[in-house]
Amino acid sequence: MRVLHFYKDYFPDTMGGVEQVIRQLCVGTGRLGVRNEVLTLTRSKDLRPFEFEGHTVRRVPLDLNIASNGISFAAFGELRRRAAECDVVHYHFPWPFMDLAHFVAGVDKPTLVTYHSDIVRQKALLRLYQPLKHKFLRSVDTIVATSPNYLASSAVLDRYRDKTRTITYGLDKSIYPPAEPARLGKWRAAVGEKFFLFVGVLRYYKGLHILLDAVANSDYPVVIVGAGPIEEELKAHAARLGLKHVMFVGKLDDADKVALLTLCYAVAFPSHLRSEAFGISLLEGAMYGKPMISSEIGTGTSYINIHDETGLVVPPSDPQAFGAAMRTLWHNPALAQAMGKRAEERYQRLFTAERMASSYLALYQELVARRAGA
Repeated sequence: MRVLHFYKDYFPDTMGGVEQVIRQLCVGTGRLGVRNEVLTLTRSKDLRPFEFEGHTVRRVPLDLNIASNGISFAAFGELRRRAAECDVVHYHFPWPFMDLAHFVAGVDKPTLVTYHSDIVRQKALLRLYQPLKHKFLRSVDTIVATSPNYLASSAVLDRYRDKTRTITYGLDKSIYPPAEPARLGKWRAAVGEKFFLFVGVLRYYKGLHILLDAVANSDYPVVIVGAGPIEEELKAHAARLGLKHVMFVGKLDDADKVALLTLCYAVAFPSHLRSEAFGISLLEGAMYGKPMISSEIGTGTSYINIHDETGLVVPPSDPQAFGAAMRTLWHNPALAQAMGKRAEERYQRLFTAERMASSYLALYQELVARRAGA
């Protein structure tokens, strides 16, 4: 079984949530005998294919980037060539250029698209994109929603329920580096013994301004891991509020991230818009047995974090409610510990990479068999 993944970003350029899912998919299905390739765009001049954790990464030049929509003229031909040599083409939505490339390349293989998120922000461009989007979604064989919550709340997916199924994301803890004692000691000295942790790319929909407002009148230590387009804006906001107990530590490698996930008291995840369709770093918190605080936005975040079971779920864009949830966990360590234990148990039951990989392999096989029998 040969599978081609097509998405605008991938390692080593970036490793955000979607990229992490593709990585976990490739590693997980690779163990089940699938030969995976990832076709992606890059600003790098080095376009040589390379092997990464058992799968091949191929890159074409990024020529334009309009409203987060990466465009590569070389991608049309490369997608055609790579698709001709695979059994299944696995698309990752949203990426409007991908929809166009699918048709220009004349892809004629079994196809599926993992629907990671609705398009939320670019309202004017979305109106122009609508016809192409729906033509693309009609053309693929299967659409995969990443949680029952998102399938139930997405108006777009509601139009395609007859061809949509749910496969949740999964993570493989074994591919994360172990927590090294020296690194744990370094971070313990830097951030203390008890703190809330946020991990993620610093983007508009992550709601970090809400988190900063939530701790404006408290002294709960908060560590923010990540970089991104609104980093300076957030640092300026923290400075205006006089937040001496909030630490921005920038983008970290996996070893440092694991150390902080191991040490933290709880995970704070204030995303307030539907662009946050799932929350991979929230799931990482569950994987490391941490209680979570998140907002109810009708997406997979509330499939990972069950209110009063694995953590607390509050209304979106409500700093007072978020702060109250932080206060509840901070002053009730037995409750926090019990919620973290249940979070880890839920991860083991529903969100392992092994479970995700076996579900996708069954789907790949079904698509190939369906095409062969057509």
